[in-house]
Amino acid sequence: MKSAGDRDNAYDQPDITDLLAILDAGLSPALLERALTHRSYAYEHGGLPTNERLEFLGDSVLGLVVTDTLFRGYPDMPEGQLAKLRAAVVNMRALAGVARGLLLGSYIRLGRGEEGTGGRDKSSILADTLEAVIGAVYIERGLDSAGDLVHRLFDPVIARAARLGAGLDWKTSLQELAAAGVLGVPEYQVDESGPDHQKTFRALVRLGGRAYGSGEGHSKKEAEQQAAEAAWQAISNGEPPLDGPTTPRRHQPGPAGTQDHPAPHAAAAPAAPAPDGIVPGSAVPGSAGPDGIAPGSAVPGSAVPDSAVPGSAGPDGIAPDSAVPDGIVPGSAGPDGIVPGSAVPDGTIRDGTAPDGTANASSG
Repeated sequence: MKSAGDRDNAYDQPDITDLLAILDAGLSPALLERALTHRSYAYEHGGLPTNERLEFLGDSVLGLVVTDTLFRGYPDMPEGQLAKLRAAVVNMRALAGVARGLLLGSYIRLGRGEEGTGGRDKSSILADTLEAVIGAVYIERGLDSAGDLVHRLFDPVIARAARLGAGLDWKTSLQELAAAGVLGVPEYQVDESGPDHQKTFRALVRLGGRAYGSGEGHSKKEAEQQAAEAAWQAISNGEPPLDGPTTPRRHQPGPAGTQDHPAPHAAAAPAAPAPDGIVPGSAVPGSAGPDGIAPGSAVPGSAVPDSAVPGSAGPDGIAPDSAVPDGIVPGSAGPDGIVPGSAVPDGTIRDGTAPDGTANASSG
């Protein structure tokens, strides 16, 4: 249902019957239309009645119902805290949030000047209009119907506000939560956009360098409060930061030989095994002999004749100190006192060859 004045207005307003259904409070279209009439519209249309008197009444009805709810719902809360909690529920920002949920701004009757400056989404206009609607319900339907509407719209707001900290605002609550969790001091980054008469503010809150919440509003304070609320909810629910989990920084390799990346020391190459499978410098397999000397090692303290290693063959193919087939050890004297291989008085060589080149196998 639209009036002639509404049709003259440049803004194409939706029919208020939709809003009547949303409110579901038994309100008449005529009184609801008055509750939606801003003074800027009334002045442009010949001084029509405004919603300001209904707003005055609705403010008191809202305060009464909220105060009664807090008094009965929180019997152990002291008076000072009750007053702070009530203020957190019925302030302009909270009322404007409820009004936006009802899409109330699209139904408000505004003058052209206020329309051009974004009045439909101004928190002050939204809050005043919502109070006027509550006042209208009280006038037509009484306190019980007005109370039912207030409970339906504001009980969730009361529950949220009751979880806040001592300051009863989200920024204070986030600061208390961050201090309890040793997360660091909240830092807010605010950007603005839009023309001067209709600016939009966007806030991002960081703790310990990580982004936990963002918010948007028509004032810096409103955007920061929304960002603080989002961050409080995220941290309380154990959600990760908006910029994702922390990723450890990887060390980037650089050219070897620089101060930050010194060249590695060259390691000695391991000794290669000899053809017999024994690594040079290691012990020869086997156990020491009866004299405590391992076969193939030098005799301690003395050199072996011909530099031969004990146990190895000499030039003649016979190992020193080993017996020959006749049972005589080379280099030792025989039974007659003569060393084999030396000349005897008759000129023959024992067990050697005679001067004429013939073999002499017996003693002379």
